[in-house]
Amino acid sequence: MDSRPGYYVARTGVIAGLFVGGWAVFVALGDSWLQIPVAAFLAIVFAQVALVAHDLAHRQVFRRRRPTEVAGWIAGNLGIGMSYGWWTDKHTRHHANPNHEDLDPDVAPHVLAWTADQARTSRGLRRLVGRWQAYLFFPLLLLEGINMHVSSARALFRPSLKHRGLEATLLVAHVAGYLAALLLVLLPGKALAFLAVHQGLLGVYLGCAFAPNHKGMPTLTGGDRPDFLRRQVLTSRNVRGGRLVDIALGGLNYQIEHHLFPSMPTPNLRRARPIVRAYCAQLDVPYYETGLVSSYAQALRHLHRAGTPLRSRTAR
Repeated sequence: MDSRPGYYVARTGVIAGLFVGGWAVFVALGDSWLQIPVAAFLAIVFAQVALVAHDLAHRQVFRRRRPTEVAGWIAGNLGIGMSYGWWTDKHTRHHANPNHEDLDPDVAPHVLAWTADQARTSRGLRRLVGRWQAYLFFPLLLLEGINMHVSSARALFRPSLKHRGLEATLLVAHVAGYLAALLLVLLPGKALAFLAVHQGLLGVYLGCAFAPNHKGMPTLTGGDRPDFLRRQVLTSRNVRGGRLVDIALGGLNYQIEHHLFPSMPTPNLRRARPIVRAYCAQLDVPYYETGLVSSYAQALRHLHRAGTPLRSRTAR
């Protein structure tokens, strides 16, 4: 549980350098279709900023509230256009009740139906999409970046969001700076293409980073309230892989350890894994981990099964 300031200084320094470097290349290239690879590169960098904001929200970087909030506002609101307060509230509720149909906002039935019960009550767009949602999952992720911005903007109208004025100011500054950069450097057609590629790939990256963690794992309903250990372990999935997977997923591939110890710094999760795994074996608590590609396949199969009631209605 010891803090790792050196790791976070190095990590944020590298990401900040890539962030500034990416925009410097953008300005240097000017009005060119070569900006499309730059848009893809910046999508990766923005996603890495979001993963740092995740660690900030869990007090992994700073133990004190104020420096955590300031860094979160800079990384989230100003850096990538995501409301730090909105995301922290949503993610805290997810951690308290992972995969609980009634309490976890990450499995709320918005566009997708995560369970057969949600599919049976689907209406409108969700009913239409739900029939083939496993096939549409990755294409829909192209919209997740835009959804993040829209959800952040909508959160500003909620009285429960703290520091609404500050968050709104930083979000407006991000949007104004982002759009100004595109329109000053690129002609409208290229600017639109840059925005589509950048925001689309950002959504895919974020979706691919979070989807393996819980999708396809057991869900809870109603009064299902297992003890803390089982509530976190049984609903989570680890993803095996080397250092490249650790970097790409920001340590979220150690999802079981992260859910048991949310404030544990990311580089320590790998070291905690054998301890947690041995303890789960001692208590006969299933500890599940798989490869990255397999995790996506399992999530897609789960989505396809969840949509079965909608396809059955169509057949009738």
